[in-house]
Amino acid sequence: MTHTFPEHFFWGAATSAPQSEGGQYAGGRSASTWDKWFELEPERFNANIGPEVTSDVYNRYREDAKLMSDINLNSYRTSISWNRLLPDGKTLNEEAVAFYRDYFQSLRDEGVEPIMNLFHFDMPWWLMEKGGWESRESIDHFAFYAKTAFEQFGDLITYWTTFNEPIVHVTCGYLGEYHWPKVNSLKRAIQVAHHTNLAHAAAVVEYRKLGLDGQIGNILNLSPVYPRSQSEGDLKAKKDAEELHVKSFLEPTVKGKYSDYLIDLLREHDLLPVVEEGDLELIEKGKVDFLGVNYYQPIRVREVEEHEKTYPVNSLGHFSRHYDWPEKRMNKYRGWEIYPEGIYDIAMMIKDEYGNLPFYISENGMGVAEEERFMNEDGMIEDDYRIEFIHDHLEFVQKAIAEGANCFGYHLWTFVDCWSWLNSYKNRYGFYRMDLETGDRSIKKSGKWIKKVIEEKKLLDKNVVK
Repeated sequence: MTHTFPEHFFWGAATSAPQSEGGQYAGGRSASTWDKWFELEPERFNANIGPEVTSDVYNRYREDAKLMSDINLNSYRTSISWNRLLPDGKTLNEEAVAFYRDYFQSLRDEGVEPIMNLFHFDMPWWLMEKGGWESRESIDHFAFYAKTAFEQFGDLITYWTTFNEPIVHVTCGYLGEYHWPKVNSLKRAIQVAHHTNLAHAAAVVEYRKLGLDGQIGNILNLSPVYPRSQSEGDLKAKKDAEELHVKSFLEPTVKGKYSDYLIDLLREHDLLPVVEEGDLELIEKGKVDFLGVNYYQPIRVREVEEHEKTYPVNSLGHFSRHYDWPEKRMNKYRGWEIYPEGIYDIAMMIKDEYGNLPFYISENGMGVAEEERFMNEDGMIEDDYRIEFIHDHLEFVQKAIAEGANCFGYHLWTFVDCWSWLNSYKNRYGFYRMDLETGDRSIKKSGKWIKKVIEEKKLLDKNVVK
């Protein structure tokens, strides 16, 4: 197997507007759910740190673009803040347009291709007050926002995506308390998922209408699902988990329809969403040019015993339960399994089941707490654990490419340590460390390592950088 990467491979990093921009209410920006939630319950956020400043990209984007170029990154994925571009959902904010145009041009001037996402969990508060994604009104509002973004920045952005990990705002906001509005209703969650799929498709339609010279995709967290055993019950749990956690967005995004299996599964348990006339025709129009694939860990499942089920069904735990694989390797700081082979299995699934659609790894990374423990006498974080993590995953990216997978890039989460929702800065992820007091950036050992990998266009030994 060759150890080189394709000539035009996208090497980069990823973040989002709410986790990196800061400038909370600067330049006319209005509140998102995260801004309001922090105002309401600051104690829920690690160390009481909210989204006011985050990585201060609002003021440091030119510096960051130069730092990306310094380590040979040629692409960068972030998002636009809906509440900054359209503070009331209707009126274009010219200050935001000027900010974003200069931001994107600064990236381009440093040889960094901006890949732009439209929604990264940051629902505008004015729309949340109308019901958020539970309201059908959200579909038209999102389509208008998407159209506005395409019109304002279509000359600077070639690669667009609609959502980041749409399953997450469904499960964390409507089947848990990790995103606003913190409700727990499977029926409502499924309705939110349907409206999100419709919003995605409506944005794709708007993009196609404009005839721009570019491509549009969707970013999905595609975790491979592995059963405890080959028993009938465990295999049924695997199939159900795949359909609910992975393919509920993958099938509409790539094939333009929900799978028959998912429809039958939801119908069997009286969980079908309200579907209006024209919905399925709209979803059929939402097929994408490419996928962003976020991969962190696999899903391991087992059969649900009858005594564990509840009726009426109001939990995904009715269909499958987590299986604690005894051979697992863990990132203890995040509580996630480290399983590099999973990235290969996902690539092969896209190749074999989804027409070998072009995709890139849009997120992969390792969050570690108290990284200052690994600071050397020169003040650099020696994050050998992150180098090992990236190296081992890139090995399987290479294997997939060698076997015909249409993978065109790899992005680490993230470029510089960013704010992470309720965890704030508990775990660090970046190629660059951010000083929480000053905001200053300093390169980590992993940044030096990836610079050499990109320079030589091949996977280098984990210890090549001393």
